[in-house]
Amino acid sequence: AMIALQIVATQGSKIGWGSPVTLGLAAVGVVFGWLFIRTETRVRSPFVNFKLFRNTTYTGATISNFLLNGTAGILIVSMLLLQLGGGMTAQEAGLMTLGYAITILLFIRVGEKLLQRFGPRRPMIWGCLIVAFSILLLLPTNLMLSSYKVLVITSFAFFGLGLGFYATPSTDAALSNLPSDQAGAGAGIYKMASSLGASFGVAISAAIFTALSAGENVQWIEDVITFVGRQDNVVVREAALVALIFNLLLIAAAIVSIALTVPRAKAVPQPA
Repeated sequence: AMIALQIVATQGSKIGWGSPVTLGLAAVGVVFGWLFIRTETRVRSPFVNFKLFRNTTYTGATISNFLLNGTAGILIVSMLLLQLGGGMTAQEAGLMTLGYAITILLFIRVGEKLLQRFGPRRPMIWGCLIVAFSILLLLPTNLMLSSYKVLVITSFAFFGLGLGFYATPSTDAALSNLPSDQAGAGAGIYKMASSLGASFGVAISAAIFTALSAGENVQWIEDVITFVGRQDNVVVREAALVALIFNLLLIAAAIVSIALTVPRAKAVPQPA
């Protein structure tokens, strides 16, 4: 089911969204996904214990984790934009994301301190908002390359900062609300949500970018935004803009998930 859905997400634009192959793969994904859930809810020792999702806090934290990791799509989109639209090499473009790795390592412990002081809800939302801000910094694809490179470097520094704020409070919100005998299974599903979110986020973002960049200019974007500098790469810049907006919508959905399911818990008492 997952393979079928991945093919639809990544190759649907090439095969054709209305083609029998795409529709057939989508049907296979839905049918076998339903069979998997139906089977797992009936066996004595399921591979995935769906009863865990009766816990709303765990469910909300896991869904927001899936969605936030989906924003990994901004990596592939920004790298393709810099290389195809800006003429940079893969190495040059990759070095501009270095701040992401640095800040996430530096601030992962800050998330732990925020959890102790405020509980999980607020740091999770703060982390999502910082990630949203990092995506907003990438949206001005109409700028000159020299200006946009500054935004990219700044953006990925904030991207790592937001993930650092979010990670520990989210894990705590998900797993601390489960009985001890379900913690192992819960941790596995939570981690799987991270991997699946990143996988689907990258696949869908790349599919949006590829589909739009291979077509003609998006007229409604050009009616609203003026693209300065080179005009031969406008379609690539427009494709990146739409793909980045998709990632911004993922963040909005993650914040809604947190707001609806993670309670305003009391902060964890700090040791004297």
